[in-house]
Amino acid sequence: MKKLEIESLLNIIEYEKVRDDYRKDIIQYKKNRRIVLGSNVAMVFENERTLGFQIQEIMRAERLVHDEQILEEIEVYNSIMPPRDGLSATLFIEITDEKRIKSILNDFIGLTDGENLYFEIGGDKIFATFEQGREQEDKISSVHYVQFHFDQDQKNKLADLSQNVNIGINYNNYVYSVPVHDQMRSSLHEDL
Repeated sequence: MKKLEIESLLNIIEYEKVRDDYRKDIIQYKKNRRIVLGSNVAMVFENERTLGFQIQEIMRAERLVHDEQILEEIEVYNSIMPPRDGLSATLFIEITDEKRIKSILNDFIGLTDGENLYFEIGGDKIFATFEQGREQEDKISSVHYVQFHFDQDQKNKLADLSQNVNIGINYNNYVYSVPVHDQMRSSLHEDL
């Protein structure tokens, strides 16, 4: 697994000089790394580039200039970097109606247990592993970190555009399967 390092980050003065172009570039890059599953779930696939951007923004917002502060952020974000032979994503339970936040979130309690989120590649299902600690018996976070682990055959199938690839969610009454377009497949395969 590749790790984020302090040497790959810009100090906040240098970052401010390039921020507008950097942000435009990362927004464009993330278009091929975001997928929407129904009306309430979206995922953004993370890697060194996307997570490095998040650290740069935290450094800017919180005016982090000391190495020990920056290293703390790096440690946190390295824990959600893609594993070797795998992908990592941030999953968002998105709710636009403020009056329904609690009831919709309650519908997702239990999502992090079992085989509810997956890649489907040529008949194989690769199930997500959720980071622990973001769900309790009676409540669930709206943000989750997930990983998918691929074997060599599954990695090859992801790269093979003749194979169908979908990302699916099947939890309670929330059932969606969305095809992964070629540009996203190419971007994700680079992480493997």
